[in-house]
Amino acid sequence: MMATAETLSKSSRFKGDIPVILLVEDNEGDARLALEAFNDGEIQSRVYHVTDGVRAMDFLGKKGEYENAPTPDLIILDLNMPRKDGREVLQEIRKNPDFPKIPIIVLTTSNSYTDIANSYCLNANCYIPKPVDFDQFLSVVQSIKRFWFNIVTLPEY
Repeated sequence: MMATAETLSKSSRFKGDIPVILLVEDNEGDARLALEAFNDGEIQSRVYHVTDGVRAMDFLGKKGEYENAPTPDLIILDLNMPRKDGREVLQEIRKNPDFPKIPIIVLTTSNSYTDIANSYCLNANCYIPKPVDFDQFLSVVQSIKRFWFNIVTLPEY
């Protein structure tokens, strides 16, 4: 039987019935827009939001207040954050043998060639500059959800 987008999205590759997303974003306005966009639309997901790289690593390592945190199916990562920036987080995740299979999307305001090239050198799965228009932002987030949870087959971990 040939797998369709519908059967793939309903497969058991997610820990629960719906995919888990970790949003690492320090800008509250951008975080609100992303949360609204992720919670809107045809694809259900659980989104957890942390505001800096230190909290992101605590979430992934299930430390402190995040000891019962789920392992995300997808990470959306901003680059420019306080305490520990997205570049450092990306590097730490990719060095940790427990996390190498989690797809990481860099979603940031930077259009810098250096940031783009460095993100891919650190094994980001994709790099998306944040749209400034609300409708475009919603469209980008819905495209991320459709692509990563309906089209792509993710590994089990």
